[in-house]
Amino acid sequence: MQDFTLNPLDDDKLHEECGVFGVFGHDDAAALTALGLHALQHRGQEAAGIVSTDGNQFFSERHVGLVGDNFSKAAVIQRLKGDRAVGHVRYSTTGGALARNIQPLFAELSGGGFAVAHNGNLTNALTLQRRLQQKGSIFQSTSDTEVILHLIAVSQHPRIIDRVIDALGEVEGAYSLVFLSSKKMIGCRDPLGVRPLVLGRLDKSWVLASETVALDIIGAEFVRDVEPGEMVVITDDGVESLRPFGTVKPRFCVFEYVYFARPDSTMMGRSVYGVRKQIGEELAREAPADADVVVPVPDSGTPAAIGFAEASGIPFELGIIRNHYVGRTFIEPTDSIRHMGVRLKHNANKELLAGKRVVLVDDSIVRGTTSSKIVQMVRDAGAREVHMRIASPPTKDSCFYGVDTPERSKLIAAQMSIEEIARFIKVDSLGFLSIDGLYRAVGKAKRDNASPQFCDACFTGEYPTRLTDRNSTETVRQLSLLAEAL
Repeated sequence: MQDFTLNPLDDDKLHEECGVFGVFGHDDAAALTALGLHALQHRGQEAAGIVSTDGNQFFSERHVGLVGDNFSKAAVIQRLKGDRAVGHVRYSTTGGALARNIQPLFAELSGGGFAVAHNGNLTNALTLQRRLQQKGSIFQSTSDTEVILHLIAVSQHPRIIDRVIDALGEVEGAYSLVFLSSKKMIGCRDPLGVRPLVLGRLDKSWVLASETVALDIIGAEFVRDVEPGEMVVITDDGVESLRPFGTVKPRFCVFEYVYFARPDSTMMGRSVYGVRKQIGEELAREAPADADVVVPVPDSGTPAAIGFAEASGIPFELGIIRNHYVGRTFIEPTDSIRHMGVRLKHNANKELLAGKRVVLVDDSIVRGTTSSKIVQMVRDAGAREVHMRIASPPTKDSCFYGVDTPERSKLIAAQMSIEEIARFIKVDSLGFLSIDGLYRAVGKAKRDNASPQFCDACFTGEYPTRLTDRNSTETVRQLSLLAEAL
């Protein structure tokens, strides 16, 4: 039996590690960037940064903590001068929110100042880092993003665009990037388009962001998705589109629809909320339950639970209420409070649960620890039966593309059958959405096993790129890099 113990105050969830945002050509660029990052706060809660420029000088503010705690004061925004800015929010894992890793990263290159914000993870970062260090490069962080800066710095091409293309031609993995020089803002996605990036317009200024909700908050118009393998170059003359990496079949991260993105975002032309409701409908058809009430595990399970309830005809109720004001570091998990577990974040609505046969709907099960505590809480509230339905397939493999995922040995679905998991979390029945059901929910008839339409490696173990560093002799260091990468 594996040890699936976890800090009871932690969400037993996968976490997206960052969000990016950029504005070009607006007098309030820094303030707009702070607002955009606030809308992307769900993608990273432990650090945030903004770099701006007036075309001559660069200005930087990078802080541990939430966007609102660090960028709400006028004095901070006023220090970020200029009509163009790039920002980043970060989620760190075991490595902690080290100041040297907070993005955007900035460097003085031979052609001038250059900042970069990165969502994703490079799967050959260690290999490239060792090669660069042997040639004299000195690294200041543990972030794989810094590898990109070094590759740009050593490129022999005279133009910055060609140097960026040269650098990205050497990296493997997933990336959505926003670069800022004194004269340009550049946005690009990896050829597979694993991570999202959108282009927006606000009056005469241009905006890049991880999600459409960041455009909404500043009143910007959604123009289009930056396409997989595309590079958009924004200058005073407008937007130029380049496609320097060739064309391959896209593999957008399907888990963005399941959990990562905000439900009010639009991803690759589809409403995230709409997809999640459809996921719930598919789940009700594939794994029905004879029950009295459908209850979401808030908040990520709510849209799927609504879909499940509508498709099954079982009433939907908010049988669990979440306390939104308990952060990850609210209180140290001492022995005297450890028994409280998830009750610091969730509380059962007893009047709705007592004597009922309950269907709990959640987005995923990672280690199983939180699920077992929530099930027990619902039973303690008087539920007669507890059936759990999961709005995704079993998570059996780690992500190497910018998501905080436990190693495979800590993923409960990689170690147990569905029946064993049901016994572990103590439910009367357990059902997961099938991989084809997930594909149907996002508008595909089924998964094309010969050429999958999405990156679904966390469910299938089929990685869309080489994992060059995975079998490195520095495996432990790679895990640290993944933990601290932006």
